[in-house]
Amino acid sequence: MSAVRRLVVEADGGSRGNPGPAGYGAVVIDAATGENLAEAAEYIGVATNNVAEYRGLIAGLTAAKALFPDEALDVRVRMDSKLVVEQMSGRWKIKHPDMKPLAARATAILPPSSVTYEWIPRAQNKHADRLANEAMDAGRDGRQWEASASTAELDAPARTPLPDRGPPGDAAAGAAKARAALAAARGAADTGTLFEVDTGASEEPEPTDVTAAPQVGWAAAPDLGAPATFVLLRHGETLLTPEKRFSGSGGTDPELSAIGRDQAARAAAHFAALGTVQEIVSSPLRRCRETAAAVADRLGLDVRIEDGLRETDFGAWEGLTFGEVRERYGDDLTTWLADPETAPTGGGESFAEVAERVAAARDRLTARYAGRTVLLVTHVTPIKTLVRLALEAPAKAMFRMELSAASISTVAYYGDGNASVRLLNDTSHLR
Repeated sequence: MSAVRRLVVEADGGSRGNPGPAGYGAVVIDAATGENLAEAAEYIGVATNNVAEYRGLIAGLTAAKALFPDEALDVRVRMDSKLVVEQMSGRWKIKHPDMKPLAARATAILPPSSVTYEWIPRAQNKHADRLANEAMDAGRDGRQWEASASTAELDAPARTPLPDRGPPGDAAAGAAKARAALAAARGAADTGTLFEVDTGASEEPEPTDVTAAPQVGWAAAPDLGAPATFVLLRHGETLLTPEKRFSGSGGTDPELSAIGRDQAARAAAHFAALGTVQEIVSSPLRRCRETAAAVADRLGLDVRIEDGLRETDFGAWEGLTFGEVRERYGDDLTTWLADPETAPTGGGESFAEVAERVAAARDRLTARYAGRTVLLVTHVTPIKTLVRLALEAPAKAMFRMELSAASISTVAYYGDGNASVRLLNDTSHLR
């Protein structure tokens, strides 16, 4: 009976904007010795964190297969993405249409029975994380990642061999086979990954299915065209607002209260005095449609509905106060606060899912309204999400923002991919 080659694949991916300029990294490790056998990294253009993480997994598994194409493998995948680990383990359903083909692609690389998945904290995934960031840095500079310039291994924690689960085989012989196989396959484009082994050999990637990102930041050439300017108006109060109850898209869809209607009227007068709003787009929920209608009537404009601007579905927490959720679903709440990929109790939406939805709506609207000033009437989470994506801030930054009922925030989006936050939580028009 032939020996089973035991390998560890550590993979990660990241997006600076989610979606935004993205890259992945992966490393293949000999489980018996802890030796690094191969590294993979690539800048993939504009993508979400989840897409980049799946691409890292695909690259790591592809590299493992190329190292030992003729041997039976036992591969332990270690990632800090709970979403990818749980979905690939079969414990979570894959709902997002962009994830399904990536998961199928990863599953087809090696026999599913030969691959197991383990979630690890981010601190234990430093090597792959650094590779992903090196790839994103390279993309920012208009180039692709090169193994010769990598410092990822310097940041990796010391590894000890994993408990033996079978004969490890001869790593040197396997590496020699891998070098020969990669040399023969150089230039092929059937994997869609770019990976480097200890010899520096590489395969060229196939064209990705993600649109290449424009160069962003101060190093990019300035774009002097007028931006798409989104004036973000949170809806007026409902009866749930002053009690600070969870009120999302899965609840009772409350109407504006008397105070909320007054706030909407004050906002309408403010925008009429400014004379800058050219278009109005609203969440489909009633409180936003009523707020938008008050402004539209004053300005003589129509209201377009954008489903992507709806509030989060808070599942079983709808209508409850934070304290009531803490009392009834304490563990779930703690996990939700710590992990943007965790959904509220009862099948609500995670912050990661909302971010993908809001970012897609943002992209549609910026393309449609380039050079125009648009009033977006929406909710707390979509507004905070648009602001933190513009700042390229982590999801936890949303907990550091305050947004009052009927407050105004503003973000401008330029044609070169840059965004500018110009205003946050202005309530001066309500005084």
